[in-house]
Parts: sequence; structure tokens; C-alpha cells
Amino acid sequence: MPALPAVFTTTPIAHRGLHGDGIPENSLAAARAAIEAGYGIEIDIQPALDGTPMVFHDYDLSRLAGDGSFIRTLSVQELSTRRLAGGSETIPELAALLDLVAGQVPLLIEIKDPDGRLGDNIGDLHDRVAQTLKGYEGPVAVMSFNPHVAKAFGAVMPEIPVGLTTCGFAEKDWAGVPQEVRERLAAIADFDDAGACFVSHDRSDLTNPRIDALKAQGVPILCWTIRSQDQEDQARRIADNITFEGYQAKT
Repeated sequence: MPALPAVFTTTPIAHRGLHGDGIPENSLAAARAAIEAGYGIEIDIQPALDGTPMVFHDYDLSRLAGDGSFIRTLSVQELSTRRLAGGSETIPELAALLDLVAGQVPLLIEIKDPDGRLGDNIGDLHDRVAQTLKGYEGPVAVMSFNPHVAKAFGAVMPEIPVGLTTCGFAEKDWAGVPQEVRERLAAIADFDDAGACFVSHDRSDLTNPRIDALKAQGVPILCWTIRSQDQEDQARRIADNITFEGYQAKT
């Protein structure tokens, strides 16, 4: 299991790229802006109809593209014509974003859970992401809320660091996930089995005893999502680095 490169703990990471002021989240423009500002980039991956990894956060297009269609029901060509809210950008393929970043800044890739239940029905998106990353040169790490996804990705691409995206998994936010699963995930009980070497944890739950234990073991602790300097100052008392949006983090 490779260690997380040190640059992931020294370079603030722009959440879904450096978006705002006419630059949509998870867009090529947001990636360009982050690179120009010297920030790392965090992106989300959802599959198109044929399984192609697309840089997009939600399961449907209603919030970001004014379309209620589910992303996995649309072809790459159809998705490439959907303009993202807040600008003229369209939904990019992971391959296009990799070509743009080209190792200039650290890239943190979150593979979204396929069905929202965080179980073992994970499909093959992790395989498609691994295929797309072959030959990529530069600091890159992959994570997921679903430990099954993280473990499966690590099995097919063991040379890339793998982590878990974690939080308190409150029922109101994860209504489709059984209680016993939520409790296990909140305790980060699958860290070792998933082959993880870092976590990216909810800033509001950084006092979780498991976070303290992992930090004591030397595990890098990233956190999400920081939206002000005050939040950053508080988070950095525990976390090694931040994922931020809505303000200019210190570099």
C-alpha cells in the first residue's frame, strides 16, 4: 500500500476545483483556476451510460444542469452538451481533466457510491477509473465513502494511494443506508480492510475518537468542506489539510 504523498498535506485542496464567480464546480475551468492559484484539486466521479468516468458530483442533473435526468442514463455525447449552471462549461470526462492537470497539482478523486446504500453492489466504475488513470504521471489519490469501492480500486491499481471519505453518517443524511452500516462507517471500522492510507473527514466530526486514534498512528487526516478562514483555523487543530470552497485558503 503506497503512502499518501506529502503534497496532499501541504497544499490546500479546492473542493470540486476552484469554482464560483461564473466558474462551475467540477469543470475544466475550475481545474484551471485551481492550478493557476497553486491549489490541489478534489473532484467527484459518476458514470455515463456506457460507464465512462465523468467529473460530476450528483446522481442527477437537476441542480447543476437544470435537467432531472440521471447521469448514468445519458451518453457521453449527451452529457458533453449539458451546460453547467454558473457558466458555459459542460460536464467533462475524467480523461479530459487528467490531460489538463497533467501532474501540475495534487489530484484527489472521489468515486461516488453507485446506489447510495454503501454496500457491496459497486459495479465497475472503480475499474473504469483505474483504466483511465493508467499512465497518469503526477500526485493522485483515490477515495470513496464506500469502503468496498476503495478496496476494489486498490486491488486493481495498488500503486495509487487509497483513502476513505468519512463522516458521522447521520440518518438524516444517509436515510437509504441501514443503521448497522452507518454505525460501522461512522466508526471507520473498515479502514484497514479497505487498504486505506488516509481519510478525508467531515470537519464537523473531527472530534470523533477514531480520528484521534488514526492521527496518533500517523495516518494523514484531510477534512471537508471548509468555507471560511475561521473554519480552517479550527480544522487545522486536528486535520493535516483541508478541502475548501467559497474563500481563498492560505497556500
